[in-house]
Amino acid sequence: MSTVKIAISVEHDLLTEIDEMVKNKVFPSRSKAIQKSIEEKLARMKKTRLARECSKLDIKFEQALAEEGISMEIEQWPEY
Repeated sequence: MSTVKIAISVEHDLLTEIDEMVKNKVFPSRSKAIQKSIEEKLARMKKTRLARECSKLDIKFEQALAEEGISMEIEQWPEY
């Protein structure tokens, strides 16, 4: 994936923390630290959205649908 240069503004204290992490070799550069932070934030937001969408499901309907599928298949399962 190609990278693109951008300009951002950050609070001084935040930049100090990032620089400390770079100094301690947690990240190889400011850019990598910020890029990784953005990636992690976006991943968390996607998970939150998935949870929000799942909460909209009708639990009784989903359970009935799952059981219907199992009851149709269970007859085809071998006996043990």
